[in-house]
Amino acid sequence: MLAFVPEQSVLARIEDAADVKALRSIRELQHGGWLKQLPDSDGGDWNAKINGVHDAFIRRVVAIAEKKLAEQGEGTPPVPYVFVLFGSGGRSEQTLCSDQDNGLIYADSGPVTMMKADVYFQKLASEIGKGLLELGYPPCSGDVLCSNRLWRQPLSGWIRTVQEWLHNRSWENVRYLLVIADMRPIYGESVLAMKIAEELRFFVRDYRISLKELLANTVHRKVCLTPFGRLVTERYGEDAGGVDIKYGCYIPFVNAVRLLALQRDLYASTTLGRIAALQACGEISDNDAGYWTDAFKRIIKFRAQTPIQIEDGAYQTRGKLTAGQLTRQSVRELKLCLRAGREAAKHVHKSVANELAAVHGKNNRPSGG
Repeated sequence: MLAFVPEQSVLARIEDAADVKALRSIRELQHGGWLKQLPDSDGGDWNAKINGVHDAFIRRVVAIAEKKLAEQGEGTPPVPYVFVLFGSGGRSEQTLCSDQDNGLIYADSGPVTMMKADVYFQKLASEIGKGLLELGYPPCSGDVLCSNRLWRQPLSGWIRTVQEWLHNRSWENVRYLLVIADMRPIYGESVLAMKIAEELRFFVRDYRISLKELLANTVHRKVCLTPFGRLVTERYGEDAGGVDIKYGCYIPFVNAVRLLALQRDLYASTTLGRIAALQACGEISDNDAGYWTDAFKRIIKFRAQTPIQIEDGAYQTRGKLTAGQLTRQSVRELKLCLRAGREAAKHVHKSVANELAAVHGKNNRPSGG
């Protein structure tokens, strides 16, 4: 009989799983053990371990989907492709109940092959989505999914789409660009994903004015802490008295650090990695880096403590701590995290504002002669 096993053993079991049903059994057996490890674990170490397993699960689902299509007479992938993760998956920060945020990029080819590729990858995306749902990953509520044609295109189509977003920076398009900033290849030809990421980086590097719209979208979400240091709690419904950890703590912090990394052209994909890179390049002080790192590791643990429900077979959470979980100690730690998040937001706002002011001053400087 299968039982909870250490990380390396579970990775081997995942690799050997013949179908998604077997993967689901592994996930169910491991889930409780991972939660028990959380209180005594370093948040960063626990997160890295859990996300290593998530990656293994998702890779195996893609491989099983490929195999299933071959068995159905659809053949093998007609051109190279890469399966990518966005959101918390792209940042390697999934909780035990994160949803699907993914896309698919495939290589360009001649017209006949491309027609075959379009059909094949539509079917592959459908199989992947069904497999991930069976494994317990609910679809993204914003439809950032490889089953959506917008997020499943040949490389040339992706580049045209990203360029459209870059040159027409509406609120929604800027949101999509920030989704791209977290993209991480997980299965297949990673060079295809790198070409898309470079489009965004090259544009921001050459057109610094774009930071204005990126900043507005980045700081839209505020930490749930009043100017006087009081927690902003949920007022109504079954979450009344609780705190929104996802949107009131985690997302504002992640957003600020991501834009600072993009502004400084840093390539780290995780929030902790980005903080370390910002420290290394001198954007933030050693003290701030230590403070932000400690706070973010605590945030990871708070996120993992939000109540989990299994609905229609999918692991889900509303991302909120209940009023009963807000002990004196947890409130004290949470406020530390929220203050760090607010500082990060202030830092990116000041950094971008200073740069835009410098750009504006340069553009308006009288020419010599």
